[in-house]
Amino acid sequence: MSELREDWVQAEPVLLMGLIEACRATIAANSDHLCGLDRAIGDGDHGTNMRRGFEAVGAEEASVSLLPVPDALEKIGLTLLMNIGGAAGPLYGTLLMEIGRELRAIDETQNFPSVLKQAIEAVARRGRSNAGDKTLLDVLYPVQDALAHRVPLTDIARQAALSAEQTAAMKAMRGRASYLGDRSIGHVDPGASSCALLTAAICRYLEEYRPA
Repeated sequence: MSELREDWVQAEPVLLMGLIEACRATIAANSDHLCGLDRAIGDGDHGTNMRRGFEAVGAEEASVSLLPVPDALEKIGLTLLMNIGGAAGPLYGTLLMEIGRELRAIDETQNFPSVLKQAIEAVARRGRSNAGDKTLLDVLYPVQDALAHRVPLTDIARQAALSAEQTAAMKAMRGRASYLGDRSIGHVDPGASSCALLTAAICRYLEEYRPA
């Protein structure tokens, strides 16, 4: 599965369970790293908050995986919103809930990249942010563009990691990091980093996934 297929919207429970676990494990393994990034320009708790959110999602894995994909994504988004806290909770929650809502309303003129684009725009409105503001949007926009151009999953993961690293050259315009002004330059945004890590985990799992 070198590209994201449109039929994943009809994913079976084992695929959803695998994706949830892949994301949970990635955040758990990188929690300290994310906290380290956040200590440089924020409260230092991004990794802890993200881990709490994905542990909560993992606790509901069995029941969530039985839901239709749109419902499952909305449920995951709500769980993240309620458990991550801080600035990241509303952004990740909005992203997943909007993807779920857009998938439910999808028609023959739409595809997943267009769904993701709409969800990203909802995140931008929620966070009152734009590309270049040193947020997770600086990963989401390039990932969406890569999906729209049917870039292989391994390259999408690579693009996400590169996009996160590029936030180091940006001045933070939103969140606690914005209070630092120019001093935020030179540090990778923790939200962009967690977004890149999750993107890589999803791409890796889909690349290796083989239906039974």
